[in-house]
Amino acid sequence: MQNWRLPAEWEEHRACWLAFPTDRSLWGNHLEAAQGEFLALAAAIGASERLEILVTNAQDKQKLTAALANCNYRCHSIPYGDIWLRDTAPFFLVNETGGQRAVCFAWNGWGNKYFLEHDDGVAAQIVQSLGIEATSYDWVLEGGAIEVDGTGLCLTTKQCLLNPNRNPSMDQTAIETALQAALGLTKILWLDRGLVNDHTDGHIDTIARFFAPGKVLCMEPCRCDDPNTEALTEISATLYQWQAQGILKEVVCLPSPGLVLDEKREIMPASYLNFYISNATVIVPTYDAPWDEDAVAIISKCFPDRKTIGLSAKAILTGGGAFHCITKQQ
Repeated sequence: MQNWRLPAEWEEHRACWLAFPTDRSLWGNHLEAAQGEFLALAAAIGASERLEILVTNAQDKQKLTAALANCNYRCHSIPYGDIWLRDTAPFFLVNETGGQRAVCFAWNGWGNKYFLEHDDGVAAQIVQSLGIEATSYDWVLEGGAIEVDGTGLCLTTKQCLLNPNRNPSMDQTAIETALQAALGLTKILWLDRGLVNDHTDGHIDTIARFFAPGKVLCMEPCRCDDPNTEALTEISATLYQWQAQGILKEVVCLPSPGLVLDEKREIMPASYLNFYISNATVIVPTYDAPWDEDAVAIISKCFPDRKTIGLSAKAILTGGGAFHCITKQQ
């Protein structure tokens, strides 16, 4: 796919795709809180870009109407299993003349762990609704598994992309070759693993994010009870090594949220790096943790041309992810 590339998230968006949380069998008593956090996120994004929102019923449409009165949004009756469009929606490529096309990959429910009805058809139906050209591949790739800087550089993890529950017939070389061909990438950088209890087997968008070409944000533990101390220390050490080698230009560390527990006292995969970069804002998930404000402040300095805000994401996190996991920029 010569001349086509996957743009960085800070490049201009035509729209943001979202899906409204509605299935109580998935969200339980967190549903209303998750809906509230979703609407706050959507309103913040909708201040600067069009929203394309998947909904299933008239009642949910009414909630959107009340909360997004000042936003440009459209509702779509596309069936979906759950709201994690980062992984189930298509990738959108661009070229040097402003053209746009979509790329779709096979879907297997994060390694056949959470295979919900309709999720495997979301990407194709979004493409059909837009009427744009698309290429489909028969190997598995989720959007949260890769992070790009728009110049061809890509971050990912071995825990996810080399996991035998994704593409068992493909080794690291095959994965790299396929990524380069499908998305216009030139260099793949591999970190080892992600956060404890990450349902996605180590998605990159909770442990390392680009904020400019060659410049990366990561997290560091602030207390000894941080469940990700070992992994975060390994990640930052690797990133700093790549910086010393000239592969990366800059590495910035912010505090980790630390130990965040759910109502069953189980560790949640909380990350400040699961932010969404809209056309005018950077929206950072917060968890009522001691380092919420510090993390937002550090991220803000990395995006001086945007307003950085923190919004609660702990209810959405009960489903397994946060803001970046439920958004897909077009």
